[in-house]
Amino acid sequence: MNKTREEAKDFAMRSKSLSILAQENKIILGVAPSFLSLDVLKTFNPQLMVSAQNVHYEDQGAFTGEISFSMLKELGIHWTLIGHSERRTYFNETSLNCNKKILKLLAQDFTVVYCVGETFDEFTRSLSKGIVGEQLRAGLASIPFDQMKRVIIAYEPVWSIGTGKNATKEIAEEMSVFIRDLIAENFNEDIAKGISILYGGSVKPNNIKEYMSQPNIDGALVGGASLKIESFHELLLGMIA
Repeated sequence: MNKTREEAKDFAMRSKSLSILAQENKIILGVAPSFLSLDVLKTFNPQLMVSAQNVHYEDQGAFTGEISFSMLKELGIHWTLIGHSERRTYFNETSLNCNKKILKLLAQDFTVVYCVGETFDEFTRSLSKGIVGEQLRAGLASIPFDQMKRVIIAYEPVWSIGTGKNATKEIAEEMSVFIRDLIAENFNEDIAKGISILYGGSVKPNNIKEYMSQPNIDGALVGGASLKIESFHELLLGMIA
């Protein structure tokens, strides 16, 4: 819940050169602003991938405060996050609800960034793989194999978001391998090899390079460090290096 429409416009215009740099290096560079700023980002930097933060699984109806996929499509938005840790923590999002959303979105040709991750209590009790495994199995249930090409998995350990407790690159890689193996088990090896896995958990310009050096981490889901254009630029340079 950051940036007014005017602030989003400024960010969009200042990020144009970054979008070109990203494309030259075959990197998808994007942002997931509030609903009110989606069209602003699309208008003032069409080369920036723009994603929603959430969406409802129903087409329309008495769901005050919610947004449907058709409303997003009307704005030219075809990407969305689903199951972000803050949605799970503050708004009681469940993996079953996430599954309803994902099935609906994939049928409408959206690209979905499905977020999974464990709390600090679960991490300290060595429950990480059990929790993430359940989130993946429930969230990706009944998805047709041919639609998995539009699913991206973001591993975001809740205990590492805004706490100063960074997951090491080894932990991030181990969980990414676990995720890839589980995708292979529940779908097939080709889908597992082709799926993109992002790491999100206090990613900053000074540590993005070490995460990106890991063979099973394909990108980053960044929070606060992406809000300022200068930091956004440094993050991109870390991806390229």
